[in-house]
Amino acid sequence: MTGRQETLVERYVLPPQEIEALSLRRVEASMPCLGELPVAEREVVKRIVYAAGDPGLAPLVRFHRLAVEEGLSALRGGSPVVADVRMVEVALDRARLGSLGCELMCAIDAPEVVREARELRIPRAVVAMRSLAGRLTGSVVVVGNAPTALLSLLDLVDARVVLPSLIIGMPVGFVAASESKEELAARDVPFITIEGTRGGSAVAAAAANALLRLATTGQGPR
Repeated sequence: MTGRQETLVERYVLPPQEIEALSLRRVEASMPCLGELPVAEREVVKRIVYAAGDPGLAPLVRFHRLAVEEGLSALRGGSPVVADVRMVEVALDRARLGSLGCELMCAIDAPEVVREARELRIPRAVVAMRSLAGRLTGSVVVVGNAPTALLSLLDLVDARVVLPSLIIGMPVGFVAASESKEELAARDVPFITIEGTRGGSAVAAAAANALLRLATTGQGPR
C-alpha cells in the first residue's frame, strides 16, 4: 500500500509574501545589469519584469531623467492618477492611492465619451483623454493598453494644453504602439516607457504601483 501522493499545491505553493520575495530575488539574480541603475529605477524595472514574467523586458525600459523624481513628487502631493483603460485602473494599488490622497480616474466608459467617439468615428481612448484635459496637468498618466490614448495625450502636450508630471506609456500591440512610445520618448516630458511592441496593462500598472510603494514608504528621491 503506497502512501498519500503529494499534491501540486503542497509541492509548489508558498505563502503570498514568500512568493513575492522569492520572485524578486530571482528577478535580480537573472539581471545583474540592474545594479547599474539608481535604486528607485531598479525597483520599477524589477516590478515590471515580475509582472510580465519576462526578464527580456528589462533592457527595453526607458526613463526620462526626471521621471522618478517628478512621479514621486506628484504622488506624494496627492495628484490625480489617470488610467487609459479599466484593466489598468483595477490593477492600481487603491490602498496606497487612498493613503496619498490621489484620485484615480478613467473615462473610457463615460457615456459622453462613448457618444462622442461614435459620432466622430474615432477611438474612445482618444476622446477619453481629451475629456480629462482639465485634470491632466500635474497628474500621473498610466497608459497600458491604448496607443491612441498616448497619441491623444501627446497631442495635448504638444498644444500646451496639458503638462503631466509623469507619463507611464506602455501600450502594447502592432499598430501604433511602437510609434506612440517613440513619440513619447522624443518629448521632454517625464516618462517611463518600454521600447517596441511589448507592454500592456499589467506592466504599466506594475510600474505605477512600484512608484506608489516608494512614495508611501519614504524611499526614492524627494
